[in-house]
Amino acid sequence: MKHPLALALAVAIAATAAPAFSQTATAETSVTTEASNPFFAESTLPLKYPHFDKVKDSHFAPAFDRGMAEHLAEVEAIANNPEPATFDNTLLALEQAGDVLGRTATVFFSLLGADTNDARQKLQAEYAPKLSAHSDAITLNPKLFARIQSLYDRRESLGLDAQGVRLVERYHTDFVRAGAKLDESQKARLREINGELAKLGTQFSQNVLKEVNASAITVDTLEELDGLSDGAIAAALEAAKSRDLDGKYVITLQNTTGQPPNTYLTNRALRQKIHEASVSRGSRGNEFDNTGIVSQVLKLRAERAKMLGYDTHAEYVLADETAKNPEAVNAMLQRLAPAAVANARREGALLQAMIDKEQAAKGEPSFQLQPWDWAYYAEKVRQDQYAFDESELKPYFEMMNVLENGVFHAATELYGITFKQRTDLPKYHPDTWTYDVFDKDGSQLAIFIFDPYARDSKRGGAWMNSYVSQSELEGTKPVVANHQNIPKPSEGEPTLLTWDEVTTMFHEFGHGLHGMFSDVKYPMFSGTSVPRDFVEFPSQVNEMWADWPSVLANYAKHHETGEPMPQELLDKVVAAAQFNQGFATTEYLGAAMIDQEYHQLTADQLPEPAKVMDFEAAALRKVGLDYAPVPPRYRTPYFSHIMGGYSAGYYAYIWSEVLDANTVKWIKENGGLTTANGDRFRSALLSQGGSKDALQLFSDFTGGGEPRIEPLLERRGLATPSVDDSAVPDADNVTPAVPGAPGG
Repeated sequence: MKHPLALALAVAIAATAAPAFSQTATAETSVTTEASNPFFAESTLPLKYPHFDKVKDSHFAPAFDRGMAEHLAEVEAIANNPEPATFDNTLLALEQAGDVLGRTATVFFSLLGADTNDARQKLQAEYAPKLSAHSDAITLNPKLFARIQSLYDRRESLGLDAQGVRLVERYHTDFVRAGAKLDESQKARLREINGELAKLGTQFSQNVLKEVNASAITVDTLEELDGLSDGAIAAALEAAKSRDLDGKYVITLQNTTGQPPNTYLTNRALRQKIHEASVSRGSRGNEFDNTGIVSQVLKLRAERAKMLGYDTHAEYVLADETAKNPEAVNAMLQRLAPAAVANARREGALLQAMIDKEQAAKGEPSFQLQPWDWAYYAEKVRQDQYAFDESELKPYFEMMNVLENGVFHAATELYGITFKQRTDLPKYHPDTWTYDVFDKDGSQLAIFIFDPYARDSKRGGAWMNSYVSQSELEGTKPVVANHQNIPKPSEGEPTLLTWDEVTTMFHEFGHGLHGMFSDVKYPMFSGTSVPRDFVEFPSQVNEMWADWPSVLANYAKHHETGEPMPQELLDKVVAAAQFNQGFATTEYLGAAMIDQEYHQLTADQLPEPAKVMDFEAAALRKVGLDYAPVPPRYRTPYFSHIMGGYSAGYYAYIWSEVLDANTVKWIKENGGLTTANGDRFRSALLSQGGSKDALQLFSDFTGGGEPRIEPLLERRGLATPSVDDSAVPDADNVTPAVPGAPGG
């Protein structure tokens, strides 16, 4: 369980970031007795694993109400303690307060993302502002802050170890950033802003999901779906049936600009229709239009930042990250953008040549490459250049084999941990698997939940979450879960993965390892409780084992014959690693730059609702990322990351990837897949959580030296003579070129 004060500090963000769905209203709403509410007592299952079999939606409201009341009473007792503030009677007491709220919020927000319904959506809307107010009641309590300030002023003379001193500093920072030093009138306004942001964030996330469903494309004939696999066609048929459109086909959308069916559909008009439906989401002027919400949120954030002593929201956010300031983020993104766009244009020229060639062969006039053509012709170019396509790989990537003989195998080889499936623990959804995880000495390390399939009750993307977090203080061991959105095949058919889905599985398990290997004293620092622009780094490192020869050979086997993937095909997979990286980097940077452009402005500079989309277009032009065939990965009205926990922080993925690329290079130069390297990565970094400075953890593993951007440029095929490969600037100057969440 994440400790309750951290939940209180972050719960407004969690509430607004968590997606909501209105597909299946299956919730139990009857009143339950106190004795039957599973959140009122600690779980009796192994490692305090949640009693999913006992949880009903009717339990959440009373558990939230009781949990907040009990937590607030505990906090008031700490704040009003007549004894002078000590580490034990103040910070340790806060760390151990709020058990009911912690259990309730952890399960609720986890299920809101993984398996939600109308009742949970209604609870989200009702409790987001209440939880925001609860957080404010704690962080804006002057007596409580006075005790924390007293400890902070004396922190070096309290006889604490390094982790204890860091805990004092972290609490002080969190409270100051939450407004503890404001006067009473400012605190009153801050409460209003936080409550309004919680409401708007919930509305935004619900609109995103409703708009995804409303924008699904209905197709009348099978002929129009030429190019799609039998499985994809079956899924489209099933989606139509679920909407009472028997005899038709429905293509559902993902919450990204690009849509997977456009890789395969030969019907160009249908590809265009899908793309235009995708990019218009949230700005169509219907009831799910998000442009007004975006404008309000941006202005409220800017006002709050100014109140807290920062010129902009970006300055406020980045001051608590490894980047430290907007100048550092701008410097890194601006170094990458020209090379990325140049590569994308070169790739676009190849695609245009393929279009011209095909149209000439058919005796038809050519046409200009458009966004809805990119994925389709990129796949053709890949087949032409590397003589293989995705469909050749999939028979060798059966899902459970990839998990157990790939992901788990790599972890066993590196860290000596082992896995055993168990079927006795309750599930929140039938399509999940549960494993005990054992350390190298045979003791239980954690419980791992695997939730792979897409469903209407699940948000898009891939992510990791913790149901129970490790803490020496509380004597807890981790219960962590990985989630993906892999299309579920028809009954009796195998689940065959794309290469992207394989690497995503390794990536998310990297987050899982970060949670499972946590070995810290205080809940505040457990697992992935690190800066947002650092959290993706360990998971990105874990991706390296997906195509490591010995690991790949262990799991890349034909699902029917058991034959290993031919070496020739393996070689092509590796050779194609840099294919389409100009596109991938450009679409990512477009979204990251939009995020920064919004959040580096003051309230009076931000666009009104009617100007939001014009502002986005102007922002892309300003930074040179307005290459029409490659739109940003997310457009503003469905950019859930920046309306939730990644505001002014979407840069974090590429920031973390700089650290990742440096680390992968170090590992390769020092023996690769060895237990020595695994033990070093675990002890120096994965086990430390947030108990040390993030960049110090990187330095502890690599042996010192600043991260360099060169390995990332080489990996992505972006290295050009015009790009400076010098060491990343120090954080105190312009800050690092070190990158960093599905979460994304």
